[in-house]
Amino acid sequence: MRVRLDLAYQGTAFAGWARQPGLRTVQGAVEDGLATLLRGPAPRLTVAGRTDAGVHARGQVAHVDLERAQWEALPGRSDRAPGDALVARLGGVLPGDVVVRRAAPAPDGFDARFSALHRAYTYRIADDPVLRDPLRREWVLWTRRPLDVAAMDAAVRPLLGVRDFAAFCKPRPGATTIRELQHLSWSRPADGPDAGLVVAHVRADAFCHNMVRALVGASLAVGEGRRDVDWPADLLASRRRDAGAGVVPAHGLVLEEVTYPPDAELAARADRVRAVRNEEDVWDDRTGPGAG
Repeated sequence: MRVRLDLAYQGTAFAGWARQPGLRTVQGAVEDGLATLLRGPAPRLTVAGRTDAGVHARGQVAHVDLERAQWEALPGRSDRAPGDALVARLGGVLPGDVVVRRAAPAPDGFDARFSALHRAYTYRIADDPVLRDPLRREWVLWTRRPLDVAAMDAAVRPLLGVRDFAAFCKPRPGATTIRELQHLSWSRPADGPDAGLVVAHVRADAFCHNMVRALVGASLAVGEGRRDVDWPADLLASRRRDAGAGVVPAHGLVLEEVTYPPDAELAARADRVRAVRNEEDVWDDRTGPGAG
């Protein structure tokens, strides 16, 4: 049977999501935790979007295939549901910087990666020394220059839609750079936990390597006055990388949400995406040496 896991993690001390020999990764931590509980080999997780070193997640989704007997044995002698038992028991073996918030049987046809409709990210920046809070330094980028948020927001509007983002992606042999950027906006919230920060909200069907952080880098060039408002659109049209669109650090990036279609459409969505995207490294939003 297939089980959906909803996870959150602080990426600071992880070398990204994907398991790598000799490195501490989110996938490795969760799979090893499952192996401990199941008293057997580590089961393989499939994830919605593989984040890389330093990238955080509030709304990550993965699935794991288990034997039904394994699932039903999770509560032991307790009267808890198997999903509740799995969440509680993982909480006892996982490190404090990764949490499985929910575990439940997945609907028929569900695939954490291929069934997803879109992934949504945020990127947070503090451009005023007053906002440099050491308690959130691991998920907010600090910059020295004040930013023109209205100019940044205007500059990215022409990038929306189905486009070739070659200018904003690290090239990979044989990989397409065409993506549907569904939403990209910049704002400075007046209240709430992000009050005063400069925040990007980004959503797409998928992201190619370094795409989000390159889009943020181009936006910063505009916000700091180093480039004009039309420059990101011109860069997109050129389909060529430019040093001016520097890839910003990973720690400001957070995977906020992965959205799926209604249950009846999950299998069809997964089949359709598999037919179009058949290379694993092309589909994920990557940061640093690996996603974002």
